[in-house]
Amino acid sequence: MKKRIVLTMIVFLSAVYGHCPGGIAATTKAVIAAQSAAVEVPKGASTESSIVDAACELIYQGKFDAAGKVVVERSRLGRLAKVIEEYNDIKQRRQSTREDAYEEQLAELEKIRSGADSNGINDINDVKKIFGIIVKTREFMDDAEKEQLLSESFVKRAFQRAIEKAAEFESKGKWLEAYSACYSWLQSIDPNNEEYSEHAEQLLDKATIVSSFQDSPCESRSERYAGVKKELFIRALDALKRYYVTIVDYRQMASKAIRRCELLGEVMALSFSDISESMDVVSANKNSEEPFSPPGKEQLSAWSVGLAAIIDEVENSPIGVNKDQFVDVFEKVLVLNRVTARLPQRVLIAQFVEAAFSGLDRYTVMVWPRQVQEFEKMMTNQFTGIGIEISKQKGLLTVASLLPDTPAYNSGLDAGDVIELVDGIETKDMSLMCAVRTITGPAGTKVVLTINRSGEEKTKEITITRARIIVPTIRGWQRTAVGKRLYMIDEENKIGYVRLTSFSGKTADAFEKVLKELEAEGMRGLILDLRFNTGGLLDSAVAITDKFIDKGLIVSTRPRGLWTYLSASKRKTHPNYPLVVLINSYSASASEIVAGALADERHERAILVGERTHGKGSVQGITHYPGGGARLKYTMAYYHLPSGQRVESRDAVKKEGRNDWGVGPDIEVKLRTDELRRMSEFQRDNSVLVQAGRDKNNAALKKHTVEETLASDPQLAVGVLVIKSKLIQASSMASNADRS
Repeated sequence: MKKRIVLTMIVFLSAVYGHCPGGIAATTKAVIAAQSAAVEVPKGASTESSIVDAACELIYQGKFDAAGKVVVERSRLGRLAKVIEEYNDIKQRRQSTREDAYEEQLAELEKIRSGADSNGINDINDVKKIFGIIVKTREFMDDAEKEQLLSESFVKRAFQRAIEKAAEFESKGKWLEAYSACYSWLQSIDPNNEEYSEHAEQLLDKATIVSSFQDSPCESRSERYAGVKKELFIRALDALKRYYVTIVDYRQMASKAIRRCELLGEVMALSFSDISESMDVVSANKNSEEPFSPPGKEQLSAWSVGLAAIIDEVENSPIGVNKDQFVDVFEKVLVLNRVTARLPQRVLIAQFVEAAFSGLDRYTVMVWPRQVQEFEKMMTNQFTGIGIEISKQKGLLTVASLLPDTPAYNSGLDAGDVIELVDGIETKDMSLMCAVRTITGPAGTKVVLTINRSGEEKTKEITITRARIIVPTIRGWQRTAVGKRLYMIDEENKIGYVRLTSFSGKTADAFEKVLKELEAEGMRGLILDLRFNTGGLLDSAVAITDKFIDKGLIVSTRPRGLWTYLSASKRKTHPNYPLVVLINSYSASASEIVAGALADERHERAILVGERTHGKGSVQGITHYPGGGARLKYTMAYYHLPSGQRVESRDAVKKEGRNDWGVGPDIEVKLRTDELRRMSEFQRDNSVLVQAGRDKNNAALKKHTVEETLASDPQLAVGVLVIKSKLIQASSMASNADRS
């Protein structure tokens, strides 16, 4: 039986034939090992039927070349041979574009190498240019070639210059510049270098600390930390002790939190002038509750010495650290701050808490009162706003698309418009998150957008009244000019395509509606796209999976001391048509549950195509227990697939030197960066919706045909071929049954 999570196991031909209507007789099964292309046709079986079955099974494992050898000399298997020919066309096209791109990058690399040898490497822009070419070129190299490239003298010089430049940035307290211009590149080019990774993480922590002291166009520091209180954190610890998935490691939490406090001191010492400027603004703000003056050198020295004593006590405790002792550490840090650095208490608490919870896992977080509204928007896919999708294009805040039946759709706003001002506030240096927060607001209120439209000389102001918006989580392969989504990707073979962007409370019902529409149109096979779907609600994931499985376990969640089993219900099951699920490294959490359950050996309901999933492996719960309007999101359980296999965490597996986290594909199709970019561009073009009644003189919408879309997306194209193979296999079985 198949073990899709553990790659090293031998894979045998299994009940995958059950995907096709009617099943298949046991006598037609061929035995195929995962690491062998040999095919054994069972004696006494229909030769044509057995060959189709054997070839299809090879296809379902991604072995198209081996399948081609099985059918190449049998003219009666023309349809299957055509599928293999189409795959070879995809393979050849990808290989051709890869070779062209590689040659282009090698030429660029040689040019940059010559320039470095003759002119030296002095400016940081030279370093970034060299690193950019190296990153692009490495993608086409094998491991030996990558090592060879890293050993070249001009690369070593670029690395050394980046490290020196980062040190210069750091000496001036420019942590984000040190990360973005230097260590992010070093980490990307040499991901196995732990020193680079650790330093990059530390730089990001310091940059986060600096931003915590600064106002933004969206909020002042005081507003940002409104409602942060130590009592809320202490109550959150009570909830963790009771409900966290494992025994809480308070020593690790204390170590992480105190280290963050030490970084606070370092940041204050080196970013003194920048921070004092921002603090003057905050102190003058009439809403500010915490006037603040940056600490002097003696105060910071006393702060560092005191923290060192606390961490020494924690690390040398012979009996470990329990919850009460951890709370005592927290109180000591607050007291130390009052008599030394005198940092704003709410900022200190928020930083301490964030770091402490990171000592448990990356998914356990405190949601402070100010953050709750944004958090709930993310969880429910509902908010009050105007109904647009925005992006940063060339540094400009741009309307990427409109949502149908929303205030923006009928307002005169259009896709491609650059938003220069929101209620008079410039957007040039505004982050996307800040822009979203500024544009959204209570239903019934108005927002004024000042926009610049291509082809028009003057800006214009558009006033829009906000309303409740529900973001759809169901996408088709294309959206027409009037907003209708198209879901049939192959009209001839009746193959449907549905992309789920997340799992919200509305997803299952919306998906049910689309499935019924497709089935009414005669759908014979379905591609479910979970790429870039980072998850959502567990109940939604179970409901989606339940539509394709008539009985048996879907997922078990295993919190501390209590297991929960969630099973399928036959009354909700749709027909047993072929099903392909597309996954990639951004498919996480609920996506991994759906993909893993549908492909699990207990059900073998779907074939997975694409790349290994993210590897989250845990379930989070949300509690109001902290009170004060805050929430605690905490890891409450690990989840296991129907066969009992745990979906393992990327972080934990990497520490063991393994790479089998998450859920692995049956057919691996890895996309290069250039392919990923092209696929994303085509998806975006096909999804754009413009204003109602758009002037016909405006530029036409850039939509792509099915053929163009498939050519831009090798993973989707291979998924279509798998469905075609399933349909051919089902037809072969039906013909064989008629003859018998």
